[in-house]
Amino acid sequence: MTARPVAPQIMGVLNVTPDSFSDGGRYADVDAAVAHAVALVEQGASIVDVGGESTRPGATPVEPKAEKRRVIPVVRELVSRGIPVSIDTKHASTALAAVDAGAQIINDVSGGLADGAMARAVADTGVHYVVMHWREGGADAKPEYRNVVAEVRRELKSRIARLVVEGVRPEQIVVDPGLGFGKTAEQNWRLLGHLEQLSSLGHGVLIGASRKRFLAELLPDGAPTSDRDAPTAVISALAAASGAWAVRVHDVASTRLALDVWTRWQSGARP
Repeated sequence: MTARPVAPQIMGVLNVTPDSFSDGGRYADVDAAVAHAVALVEQGASIVDVGGESTRPGATPVEPKAEKRRVIPVVRELVSRGIPVSIDTKHASTALAAVDAGAQIINDVSGGLADGAMARAVADTGVHYVVMHWREGGADAKPEYRNVVAEVRRELKSRIARLVVEGVRPEQIVVDPGLGFGKTAEQNWRLLGHLEQLSSLGHGVLIGASRKRFLAELLPDGAPTSDRDAPTAVISALAAASGAWAVRVHDVASTRLALDVWTRWQSGARP
């Protein structure tokens, strides 16, 4: 009998930045950031993903020194409260400092391509490492694909192989298709509709669709980004059915409810 998928973990987004597309500036203060993280956990997040540099299109790059000033005090405080932390960074020095402060996951939107020292940092720390699909230019890259599913899978597979050569253990690796990073709305939906192709790589899959621009096409013109939480929650439930390891979301409560419905549905389908 085929085992039924297990509900994915919920990774709550905590941006301690002044310029993130959805909530920039709201949690730049340590106390505000910690309070929001606690609320995310109370709503059902099992991981809090702390980021100090916006990755939205056109965002200004942040030097690691400034990034660490933003994130490390928050990471330390969350860890002291027993909250599992992921550090959202492209910089090896920030990743190392965050792991030293207690972070358990490195979430790198560049998959190690932005900083040549990242692979060694991941290998040395032994923590889980989220390898997102990334092409030069990141969110501003041109969406040039003949077959987005095949190409993203192939490029992730190649990146994983290189990381393993550099000392990263396969069991550390989680993959992320990079929704919204140099991809059209149609390409994002194609990737979501073929998640089994990414799962076949043999690693956990993280889905980060939350509040992204391609969801705006489902809503009236001018709708606030928070209105994208409902379609995000639906994607979370569908990702669960495809065996996703985790979903990264801004609004934990709606995704928690969607996953609870999916879990009950699964339970009701048992013989």
